[in-house]
Amino acid sequence: MDKSQYWIDLAEYDLETAKAMLLTGRFLYVGFMCHQAIEKILKAYYVKTRNEQPPRTHKLYLLAKDSGLSLEMNEEQLDFLDLLEPLNIESRYPTDKERIMKSMNHDKSTKIIEQSMEMMEWIKSKL
Repeated sequence: MDKSQYWIDLAEYDLETAKAMLLTGRFLYVGFMCHQAIEKILKAYYVKTRNEQPPRTHKLYLLAKDSGLSLEMNEEQLDFLDLLEPLNIESRYPTDKERIMKSMNHDKSTKIIEQSMEMMEWIKSKL
């Protein structure tokens, strides 16, 4: 299996996990798993275009920028990366976790999954 396919498979698995979390009402983890899915599809793109291991980072914009993909992203896609960024586990200190939990609901989680699916398909089309 090539290295980009490895990251694609993980991204797809994480997105399916986000959908499962939506069904069980675990909205905090919907956001987290969508962040993970987009992080991994960005790493797939990075590996494919740079032919090297992606950096060990969870920063979505950094991955998009370092791979050159951010130059092809529109404002809505860049805004979506900004929306996902705080949903990563690195920012899950108790006060952040409480704030994020209060901000997440079924409708917002559904929208995040839809946007994640769109972004994943767009990035896959670039591979």
